[in-house]
Amino acid sequence: MTSSMQSVVSQAERVELQTSGGRQVWHVWHRDALGQPPLVLLHGGSGSWTHWVRNVQALSRDRAVWAIDLPGFGDSELPPDVRDVDLMFPYVVEGMEQLLGNTRVDLMGFSFGGMTGGFIAAHHPERIHRLLLIGIPALGLFAGAQALRGLREDMTVQERADVMRHNLLKMMLHHPESISDETVAMQDANVSRDRMRRRRIARSDVLLQLQQRWTCPVYTFWGEHDVLYTGRLDEVRQALQGCRLMSFHVIPDAGHWVMYERPQAFNELVLQTLQ
Repeated sequence: MTSSMQSVVSQAERVELQTSGGRQVWHVWHRDALGQPPLVLLHGGSGSWTHWVRNVQALSRDRAVWAIDLPGFGDSELPPDVRDVDLMFPYVVEGMEQLLGNTRVDLMGFSFGGMTGGFIAAHHPERIHRLLLIGIPALGLFAGAQALRGLREDMTVQERADVMRHNLLKMMLHHPESISDETVAMQDANVSRDRMRRRRIARSDVLLQLQQRWTCPVYTFWGEHDVLYTGRLDEVRQALQGCRLMSFHVIPDAGHWVMYERPQAFNELVLQTLQ
């Protein structure tokens, strides 16, 4: 673990829950903050809470920030019946209930985590104060699979690192210089703990249907060069007219993992939204 990662972790409290789907791991910053709704963070696919490593300190200045390892990712166990988001999201709600009771939260999700947030907001609207969505899939505008490389058990450390760099640049980040050795190590640790393989719902249009059931205000954030929607962000904006869309922020010079590649611009926009 690098010194910058250690600094972020040292300020957090690690919380382990036992849910009906197994162990669930959260990290919380500023747990006892009062006066603002808690902010719950849901990371992207093949990720963990570390997708937010450049954001949690800024976002927790005046509120509690709770970042989960989604069931089947990071340090959280995969419930035996879960293969995709449709059966996974109730376990997230169960964890929220254990930690936060009936408190309404601001829910922010990135990519697969944003899709998870969309399911929660549709099925449990009473739990969500505001919904913040980052680079979400499942809008019926799937651009096709990226040319990602796979891993082999016999790969050297350097060969694995090369695969991680290639895949990060193809899918997650726009600039090669955005990828440090720490980024590669984080990606490798996260991909290695992804136990929810072959999920497919992200390629559907399920959020187009579910948005009709979102009762809360919705705010969205996109990297200008998000590979999911190259040249199609105007279509994305039109696709989200079935909900209470309050803002549609496009952050320049950033890829899909926008909050990591352009953290200052992202954090400022989110703090403005929450205030």
